Amino acid sequence: MTTNLDTRLNTLSPVVISLFRIVFGLLYTIHGAQKLFAWPVGMPDDAGELVGAAVPAGTWPYWYAGVIEVVLGLLITTGLFTRIAAFFASGEMAFAYFTQHQPSGLLPIANGGELAVLYCFGFLLLVAVGGGAIALD
Repeated sequence: MTTNLDTRLNTLSPVVISLFRIVFGLLYTIHGAQKLFAWPVGMPDDAGELVGAAVPAGTWPYWYAGVIEVVLGLLITTGLFTRIAAFFASGEMAFAYFTQHQPSGLLPIANGGELAVLYCFGFLLLVAVGGGAIALD
């Protein structure tokens, strides 16, 4: 019984990987668009309240992170240069975690870094498995 299920699910893997890549890339793109354009919502202030302003151009590291996230997010979403884009996106999220979150506490649940860790390892998965069946690559 399990063998039949595994066989049937294995045939869906390339399409499901593509779906994962598209959703993950879109979320990452929006993550960057929030910083650069205050879209679809503005950035949170120190109290966690959403403010309408985007990050000022050239502000280190947030503005540069926004540019990286929009560019790499669009590449990952479309499946163009997926592995290399995901490699750099994974590195950016690791950098974000260790510089912005980890100093506030040891564990991601305590320092607000869960999203950075999830993005980092999700992109690392895409480096290993590629873009799936539906990609421009």
